[in-house]
Amino acid sequence: MISFAIRNLKVFFKDKTSVFFSLLAVFIIIGLYALFLGDVWTNSFNYISGVRFLMDSWIMAGLLAVTTVTTAMGAFGIMVQDKERKIIKDFAASPVRKRDIAGGYILGALIVSIIMSLITLILAEIYIISNGGSLMYLSAFLKTLGLILLCALCNTSMIFFIVSFFNSSNAFATASTILGTLIGFITGIYIPIGSLPSGVQWVVKCFPVSHGAVLFRQVMMALPISKSFAGAPDEVINEFSESLGITFKFGDTTVSPLTSILILLASSVIFYILSVVNLSRKEK
Repeated sequence: MISFAIRNLKVFFKDKTSVFFSLLAVFIIIGLYALFLGDVWTNSFNYISGVRFLMDSWIMAGLLAVTTVTTAMGAFGIMVQDKERKIIKDFAASPVRKRDIAGGYILGALIVSIIMSLITLILAEIYIISNGGSLMYLSAFLKTLGLILLCALCNTSMIFFIVSFFNSSNAFATASTILGTLIGFITGIYIPIGSLPSGVQWVVKCFPVSHGAVLFRQVMMALPISKSFAGAPDEVINEFSESLGITFKFGDTTVSPLTSILILLASSVIFYILSVVNLSRKEK
């Protein structure tokens, strides 16, 4: 499995175009925020002190959640190419077990997702500091690294299941475009979750990637919230957090960080099993 994953990594990073397009959604979001959305959100909350640091942290937290999805999608392009060229049939006919083949694809995509997310984290911190924000504390940085690992694991499993249905590069490219467009709305980057209709909010909260975004925001926004809302009542902070998707609530019940973590872990296992089953079914 490890040797197969290394093979996939070499193929992916050899194709510079695939690497670029896996980060295309990241570049688009950063560009939109730097040119348009940044001023929109800071002007909307200009009554809050330190609003730039606050909103920069908010958008960059969501960006990290998006990166773990789009980069994994780009890495799985190798699997689609193998299926299109019938190379995967050679793998299936070899003594290698099917779960090792599946594990090799997902391990390669997982490593790609982690590497690209770490690069995005560095760029995000540079962007925040360049706009007058503060570097996150070591404890927050370590938590963010842990969340990158967790979200990358969950999202690679989920994307693996989706990609297992594609047999052509054209279908994969179309799906990548659609996913890259929708992911910003699902994670509440373009439009805060609190601004969506209640029915749409409920749907968004059911996606595992949204829970990853919530966890990133809770960690990365802890410092700017403590500065911007120093001395503010808990009701004000809770209302702001719920509106911007820093916390999720179903009715009167607030989703705890532990619950979001368990959702991500459970999703990882479920989608991996479904992916292996789907690939096995198609090879019969």
